Amino acid sequence: MSPADDKRAKQQPQCSFCTFGLIVTGAGEEEFLPGLFRSLTGGAGCSFRVLRRIGQRNPITSIAKRLMMVGSGKVIPTEDEEQIGMEARRFLRNQPCRFVILIDDMEHPRRSWIAQVFARYRAALDTMLLHDEKQRAAVHFFATMLEAYYFAHSAAVNTALGASVFASDFAGDVETIRHPKNELKNKFAGFDARSQGALIVPMLDLDHILSNPQTCAFLRSLFAWCVRQLTERCPVYDSNLSTRYQIPGGVQADLTNRQ
Repeated sequence: MSPADDKRAKQQPQCSFCTFGLIVTGAGEEEFLPGLFRSLTGGAGCSFRVLRRIGQRNPITSIAKRLMMVGSGKVIPTEDEEQIGMEARRFLRNQPCRFVILIDDMEHPRRSWIAQVFARYRAALDTMLLHDEKQRAAVHFFATMLEAYYFAHSAAVNTALGASVFASDFAGDVETIRHPKNELKNKFAGFDARSQGALIVPMLDLDHILSNPQTCAFLRSLFAWCVRQLTERCPVYDSNLSTRYQIPGGVQADLTNRQ
């Protein structure tokens, strides 16, 4: 094979189609989160689907629980093994064109635990997966919750709810809003995160939400990870995919962007 042929071969996607499986912690995300990624499915040969919903995990601080794990020879809790590690392994094993993303909300009261929570989720994946599978599995966070990003696309919210909820997009970084869900309830009486989130999320424009390179570090890290997997392994129809969402120069969360 000539150098030119070798280069062309390396540029060919390894997969004809890719599938991302989502492990989520919220009921609303279980119902409608794949709609958040529609700009990626339009730019590459891929799909997103929810594998399962799990309860939020916090750092293990109980000495009794730690001793119980040590006594039984476990390095991760049984529920993490079964609900996270095994779920990811079943989806990824012998399927090189599949990826797993565990996504949790990082509400303001839990923010100080974020490194420990990340480590717990990551340990569940790393303990149960083979080397190549670990590279195709990631942990990401919405900060402080999915509803924060509604504030960055006011037109989508107003259209979906048929009301003038927002006069304009939030002026600062929406990932700093302490409790977006309560803020929405204050602005729109009777706001229901599940039923109305199902209307809003499919209308969100991620290019618009991520247009400011100085905001939304956690969300940009999530999309940057997806884009990296797609451009390395999957068919890409959008030649600008790798530069969308202000990925090259935009801020990303240090904790999650190194995966």
